[in-house]
Amino acid sequence: MKGVDPMGYIRLMDEPLSNKIAAGEVVERPASVVKELVENAIDAGSTSIDIYLEEAGLQTIQITDNGSGMDEEDAILSFSRHATSKIANEHDLFRIRTLGFRGEALASIASVAKVALWTSDGSTTGTSIEIEGSHVKKQQAGALRKGTDIKVSQLFFNTPARLKYMKTIQTELGHIIDLINRLALCYPSIAFKLRHGEQVLLHTNGRGDLQQVIAAIYGMAIAKKMIPFEGESSDYRIHGYASLPEITRASKNYLTLFVNGRWVKHYSVQQSIVNAYHTFLPIERYPLVIMNIVGDPYLTDVNVHPSKQHIRLSKEKELQQLVEDTIRSSIRSVMRAPEIAEKPKKAAVSSEQMDLWKSKPVQPTHTENRSMHTFNKPSEPLMVKEPEEHQEPFVPPIENMQAVSSKEPFPELDIVGQIHGTYIVAQSVDGFYLIDQHAAQERIKYEFFRDKVGEVEAGERQSLLIPLSMHYSADEALRLKEHADQLEEVGVSLEEFGPTTFIVRDHPVWFPKGFEEEIVKELVEQVLTNRKADVKKLREDAAIMMSCKRSIKANHYLTKDDMTKLLFDLRQAEHPFTCPHGRPVIVHFSTYEIEKMFKRVM
Repeated sequence: MKGVDPMGYIRLMDEPLSNKIAAGEVVERPASVVKELVENAIDAGSTSIDIYLEEAGLQTIQITDNGSGMDEEDAILSFSRHATSKIANEHDLFRIRTLGFRGEALASIASVAKVALWTSDGSTTGTSIEIEGSHVKKQQAGALRKGTDIKVSQLFFNTPARLKYMKTIQTELGHIIDLINRLALCYPSIAFKLRHGEQVLLHTNGRGDLQQVIAAIYGMAIAKKMIPFEGESSDYRIHGYASLPEITRASKNYLTLFVNGRWVKHYSVQQSIVNAYHTFLPIERYPLVIMNIVGDPYLTDVNVHPSKQHIRLSKEKELQQLVEDTIRSSIRSVMRAPEIAEKPKKAAVSSEQMDLWKSKPVQPTHTENRSMHTFNKPSEPLMVKEPEEHQEPFVPPIENMQAVSSKEPFPELDIVGQIHGTYIVAQSVDGFYLIDQHAAQERIKYEFFRDKVGEVEAGERQSLLIPLSMHYSADEALRLKEHADQLEEVGVSLEEFGPTTFIVRDHPVWFPKGFEEEIVKELVEQVLTNRKADVKKLREDAAIMMSCKRSIKANHYLTKDDMTKLLFDLRQAEHPFTCPHGRPVIVHFSTYEIEKMFKRVM
């Protein structure tokens, strides 16, 4: 037929085009480039990694390491797609021990940026290569030190649509800082130095002390309130640091997980950490935890997403239980009343508006011990001292960084009186204490009701005076019929009353009076959502609800005997320092802090 192309419609893409498409998955933003290059440096066995940025990496990203380096042949081959030294066959894919393995990063980066590479393996002549848009512009040999120095310039210069949708300088810089913070926490034996223009944003010493890295990132005050933990099962070993319950954050971003040296995001393990702090933290507040999980690589699948942050774990339930038990026991061993201390005043930090397209020459700084502000997101604003060019970062004395030690679980108290019918005042040799009477009785009653509802079997039922009638959609009704046995096991029998209507005629006797319908509906909702009923959680919620409703309210005046009895019962509690909702029961004002307030000491 005239005008019809005899060739087919399907054709092979050329390599530059396929690399650009791959870059859409691998190189999302400057932080993605930094991640891939720093992970390569870690895989190369580096003990020192310097990261230099201009305009949050959009202008320049330069990574310098002292790793194994490459010879000329490997240096050229490293920019080819699917070229890697980390796996050789399909069997290696199931036992990955390195951070990188896909062989796509350098090819993808080179397709959307200008890249210059200087590398040497220390035994052969060094190699320098310049690549622009996947095309080699320059290649030559030279005398270079062992290690690799790679510079990425004008990121997304040939993909303006991607550049257009980059966020502000502060946002992009925040993502990079957060990434390097996590890697520094995972590899305390590597000295990381992160610079943005003239600012040193992070500098770790690489001595292998994780607590010193925590101090460099989150500050000394936080590091002192981090407690070590360690646990082991037949398949996994976990270790790290967890914050005392008095240190909380508004999001789960501070739950940092590493699996075999890889920073990952895993909802189930994060939830296990949160469960370990159950009743220790206020609602919607989360702890600060750094956890390393070590196990056979065969039990993990990291080949889920190009970012390699989402992984699958075998024997997940066993790992969750190990995490929850280990952290909870470590916290309980050091729990005490939170101490009220005067907060130091923070110095105002000047900010500078940065121009994305205005390049500024980098000049050596001569300022010593100057505090720098970090756009750390999601971390706290980071204050670090900028060291001299060849000076190691300041290392706090290790004796001042020890986690809080174990002490008497509950102090010996003498009752002084009551304030506003709400707070009990008591004193001891080390200061005085305020006890929230409602929260104290909540804790006592919660532990009582928790044990009581746990003793009642689901088979012990009580009839309802008026049966509950519940209507659902057709698909929900189908799921309920399929999983009716799950509800039967926890003591709720659904009787069909039409195609999409169910009737409940009785309930387990442990259901709190007046909340029977609410709990039944909650159980049904669990089955619809999770395909199983979590009676443990419901019993926990019921115990909390009953303890709250039956405790002393505010503005209720107590006799001294009442206060004495309350403190005696509180002393016997398993965990007397927080109520079931995580609010503090007791706070401590030390003698030193009191004298400081009245200027008796300076």
